[in-house]
Amino acid sequence: MSTVKMRVKSNIESSPAEKDLGVLMDEELDKSRRWALVAQKANCILGCMKRSVASRSREVILPLCSALVRPHLEYCVQLWSPQHRKDMDLLEQVQRRATKMIRGMEHLCHEERLRELGLFSLEKRRLWGHLIAAFQYLKGAYKKDGDKFFSSACCDRTRGNGFKPKEGRFRLDIRKKFFTMRVVKHWNRLPREVVDAPSLAAFKVRLDRALSNLI
Repeated sequence: MSTVKMRVKSNIESSPAEKDLGVLMDEELDKSRRWALVAQKANCILGCMKRSVASRSREVILPLCSALVRPHLEYCVQLWSPQHRKDMDLLEQVQRRATKMIRGMEHLCHEERLRELGLFSLEKRRLWGHLIAAFQYLKGAYKKDGDKFFSSACCDRTRGNGFKPKEGRFRLDIRKKFFTMRVVKHWNRLPREVVDAPSLAAFKVRLDRALSNLI
């Protein structure tokens, strides 16, 4: 019985970036290229809306932006949140363009448009979502899993809130940008009444009130 050996030659091409679960990663783990593509796609959707939707009322534009544009800007931000100011500004520019499409908002600055429309800046929305996720891991439904991610130092004498996770020390800057690291400093600044909320719903209400001065 003879054995036939087959040689299969395949050329594996190298690539400086690869997409995994919709997230573009490059060889240096730099996310700027990803956010540039996200902003480009969101702007294309806004352009289609502008050409195909005749109404400029907030009742029409806001739901369309929430359903079609915002999901692209906020996809997987818990894991790959923008860290550089240029990337944050690039994403916020999309929301600037969207709010300026609404009739009667053209003469207002971006911050005033957000207040009039009852919206938050994308940076504030990311922080709001991060803190809600932290609450779930530290005191909410995923508390048991939170023990694996956060090391907390509970003390009633601590100023501010009495439930403060420890901030780790790392040599590599990229480690400091992980969700479990970057959310700690914001959590530790929350008032005690926010951290001690009895439920997730109460936490959201108190958190929104605590962050009300931010846009």
